[in-house]
Amino acid sequence: MSRRRQIGLLVMAYGTPEREEEISTYYTHIRNGRKPTDELIADLTARYQSIGGISPLAKITKDQVTVLAKKLNQVQEAVQFVPYLGLKHITPFIEEAVEAMHADGIEEAISIVLAPHYSTMSIQSYNDRAAEVAASLGNLKIQSVDSWYKEERFIQYWVESVNHELGKLSASEKDETLVVFSAHSLPERIRQKNDPYESQLAETAEMISKAANIQHFATAWQSAGKSPEPWIGPDVLDLTRDYFDKGYKRFIYVPVGFVAEHLEVLYDNDTECKELTEELGANYYRAAMPNTDATFIEAMSDVVLRHLKILS
Repeated sequence: MSRRRQIGLLVMAYGTPEREEEISTYYTHIRNGRKPTDELIADLTARYQSIGGISPLAKITKDQVTVLAKKLNQVQEAVQFVPYLGLKHITPFIEEAVEAMHADGIEEAISIVLAPHYSTMSIQSYNDRAAEVAASLGNLKIQSVDSWYKEERFIQYWVESVNHELGKLSASEKDETLVVFSAHSLPERIRQKNDPYESQLAETAEMISKAANIQHFATAWQSAGKSPEPWIGPDVLDLTRDYFDKGYKRFIYVPVGFVAEHLEVLYDNDTECKELTEELGANYYRAAMPNTDATFIEAMSDVVLRHLKILS
């Protein structure tokens, strides 16, 4: 039996601390080496403590990589995908993952970021870092996925997740329900580069809403950084207030820009948005996150396999 041709599978993600003592180093890296104040560290630590002490993201991300590689190696026999995890803000960094691939003798790889929507400030930065290290090492070709926000099974996953929440409501209740699609906010300066990030979120929302026959929906942004420059909006909290004033009494939050349960969902949605809806006298719902759901993993597998054809 001939040995399968080996292809590196570089899965990149934002990263998160796995222990409380890593929070300061992690936050410093996010701030490009500028150490955060004690107040900022205390605020972030308190957020982690409010969701159980630390984010579940690290384990979920590792599981996503493992399950994706297993799926890819099950559905085809042409190549053997060898998985590597590279993180943006904490070890194993993207650079370390690429170096590990090179050390293992991998000459061809496909990279994908665990974020569906493309932005010059997000996905491009991941891909550029991977490409720069690969070029410096030599003899390693990486084919990078830019976006996969309208992948058929990705849309299917969210349709099923949203429909699960809508199924809890009567027809009359749905008339007073707003489905809020959101993603992580970015600085407004991305618009100067004709960045497609905002339009891609809008397109995802339209596709899910059409497939799920959602009558009332809107897009919003969440988790904006603590910096003086303006970030794209509206923020989910502001939008919730506005639509409550328009008569909406139920809000289903769909953080479609994220692919796992983590701080931004468990705190920014399940704590802040929930507290606001309770304060207003509205009802809070939140669609389940993909994590390692089979349909979601199949969506990513489909994307990678298409890029394998390009690499070939």
